[in-house]
Amino acid sequence: MADRMYTLDFRPETMKLSVIISTYNSPEWLEKVLWGYSVQSHNDFEIIIADDGSGAETRQLIDRMRQQTGLTIRHIWQEDKGFRKCRILNLAVLESATDYLVFTDGDCIPRRDFLEVHATEAEPGRFLSGGYHKLPMAASKAIGKDDIISGRCFRLDWLKAHGLKSTYKNSKLTANRWQARLFNALTPTKCRFKGSNGSAWKKDVRAVNGFDETMAYGGEDREFGVRLANLGVKPKHVRYNAIVVHLDHGRGYVDPETVRANKQHRIKSDKERITRTHHGIEQHLQPQSTGDTH
Repeated sequence: MADRMYTLDFRPETMKLSVIISTYNSPEWLEKVLWGYSVQSHNDFEIIIADDGSGAETRQLIDRMRQQTGLTIRHIWQEDKGFRKCRILNLAVLESATDYLVFTDGDCIPRRDFLEVHATEAEPGRFLSGGYHKLPMAASKAIGKDDIISGRCFRLDWLKAHGLKSTYKNSKLTANRWQARLFNALTPTKCRFKGSNGSAWKKDVRAVNGFDETMAYGGEDREFGVRLANLGVKPKHVRYNAIVVHLDHGRGYVDPETVRANKQHRIKSDKERITRTHHGIEQHLQPQSTGDTH
């Protein structure tokens, strides 16, 4: 780790973040997510939409949201040739303008303090592992702009009134600062990188050559985290304080065989202590291998 350089001044109030949001043909959900970023308590960030081949409606939405929110949003798009999330994420990393990257999805609405938590918890030699609180479809549909800006869509009473069931997992939404730290320390859940809610230093992401583009859906983010850990970058939980609510949707792209193959790939990376993929960021340093920027 001695050869990796980090930003010298990484106090939370001075942290500049790049938020990389993956999306594919879900403009209704993406709009809700962007309203969440419009009211973040930590406001020194750029947004990069990593778009795996969406149609014109998504591009039009992004253009409108730039004007309505004032957010700095870059739209990185590639042609739709099937599930190629890892490729567009790598292109987004290359387009990022800061030293610290927050990864999330276009169906995860961030609570107001989401980026503040990532900035506060960031440390050299660590990556952060969050999670999400999955909502039923009724609540997902019911959430509107005012619910997001006011923060009431993160209130347990509001969510229960819109179909959320009672479960111990709801403690993610109710934990105060000190409870969240305690729960993060005590949780039995293994600390793995989460593509829906994770962050890392760009130097470390580049050191492992980003995401493995031979992998389709199913644990591709976890395999990336395994390589970070093999490099010596230690995971750190932010499950109970970096909060996003996950909007419901179908997953027609899930293929059990691919998921099994990805698992075996991850196990191999772990067992053999692999740190770099040969199918990652570096192949896009050639001029002909870039995506479209809007």
